[in-house]
Amino acid sequence: MKLFWCKIAVIFTIAFNIAGLYAAAAYAGEAGTGSAKVLATSLTVRSQPDGESPAIGSLKNNAIVSTFGESFGWIQVAYGRTTGWVAGYYLQMLDVDTPDKQGKAVPAQTPSKPSSRAEVLADLLHMRKGPGMDNPAVRILELGNALQILDRQNDWLQAKTADGDTGWVLAKYVGEPQSQSNGQGQVKALSTTDKGKGKGINGKVIVIDPGHGGNDSGVIGKKYGTYEKSLNLSTARYVADKLREAGAQAVLTREKDENEELSARVKISESKKADAFVSVHYNSSPKPVSGTLTFYYSKSKDESLARKLEAELNQALELKSNGISFGDYHVLRENGRPSALVELGFLSNPKDEAIARTSAYQQKAAEAIVNGLKAYFND
Repeated sequence: MKLFWCKIAVIFTIAFNIAGLYAAAAYAGEAGTGSAKVLATSLTVRSQPDGESPAIGSLKNNAIVSTFGESFGWIQVAYGRTTGWVAGYYLQMLDVDTPDKQGKAVPAQTPSKPSSRAEVLADLLHMRKGPGMDNPAVRILELGNALQILDRQNDWLQAKTADGDTGWVLAKYVGEPQSQSNGQGQVKALSTTDKGKGKGINGKVIVIDPGHGGNDSGVIGKKYGTYEKSLNLSTARYVADKLREAGAQAVLTREKDENEELSARVKISESKKADAFVSVHYNSSPKPVSGTLTFYYSKSKDESLARKLEAELNQALELKSNGISFGDYHVLRENGRPSALVELGFLSNPKDEAIARTSAYQQKAAEAIVNGLKAYFND
């Protein structure tokens, strides 16, 4: 009799676990807000958004996953029966389609007044359900996509795509109709960002963003327990000091150990009309990797800045550079000013952590960032 009940318990446990897997997959499908492609050769899926949590699976290169959550650079994904968290910098975000509650495509709205032709000027542009960043994305538009402009509210345009999708886009990333161009067939921007390149760094407004802060510690070092938020702030202060010595106007998104919302950081960049925005971070990975990494979002707006920063970091630091990479981060994606995010070492790597903790390394990194900005503005 005891053996019988043990068998029943085992069968019940197996059935419960299988049901849990199906429920997780169903939840992921229902809650998914987008999709992404795996860039790594093999990407570990973890139970929680950190490098120390248990591995629950792996994803192959070029696998397409559903995404439905983000936490401190980690993305929650679903693939088949596997749901968990992966490092966001190993994913390339893909187009987003937003169905209504019945699962049907949202119909295009009828223009309330005569429309005008326009064109997308950014490499990637989010089309949203309403005129504001807090509205969900309907889809992602690409450079050169044709649009019909239906309405305008402040900095937002209601637009319709050639295949009938309707939503709201930021006016600064959309071009005027050909009839209002410069007469040579080149589209003129409705609102442009003046990089002021070729004039040197003197007088430029540079916003430096020390990532994390307050109750958001960011990465915690594996060997010494170093808080990323503290390294970010101390490094950013060195950058600001060196920028001011070079004649630039340096603005920090946080001056102390506090957690500013990501949207507030972007707002500072926009309100100050920053000539450049640099977010300072230190990295983590479940793999034994080392070195720096520089991220950009828009190829036309940001990549040049990212390349200049990476070149100087690669030349100045004892930690190797891992190059530049596309990064779908809020402070880059939603930022209308030229922007880049630098990861100055892996705190998950004891060697990197030991080096990054020193003021000498942070000052070298700060000097490299400033030199990268000088090179960018001297182009």
